[in-house]
Amino acid sequence: MDSLVKHDFQELVDKYLIRHRSILDILTKLSESAARTNRAVAKAVTVCGCIRINAEKQSFPNDINYSDLRPYMENHVEGKLCESCQDVIENEIGRTIFYLTALSNALDLDLNEVIEKERKTLEALGVYNLT
Repeated sequence: MDSLVKHDFQELVDKYLIRHRSILDILTKLSESAARTNRAVAKAVTVCGCIRINAEKQSFPNDINYSDLRPYMENHVEGKLCESCQDVIENEIGRTIFYLTALSNALDLDLNEVIEKERKTLEALGVYNLT
């Protein structure tokens, strides 16, 4: 997605966010939408069953470098989202992005610049960025 599209999205959020413009409303709506995303994933497992979580301790060689861990790490998800669950989760993630964008607007931050800074940090620090 190019920066023009991202910028347009940020402007659209600003244009259509009318009722919950207070930063307190935005923060609580962001938390709520993230929780709804988590709940939708949980329901894909517990209600639908299209995916399964098979979690256990990550297993990898003791003498491996941190930068070489990736092939040994699992995401613990088995199966594939059905169309219905995928639709719900995409909608919830979209709502979370909406309120994240609203938060950026409330704080007068350009979300594209935030993303670009994070991209540069990831490029510079690589796997060590999130340790």
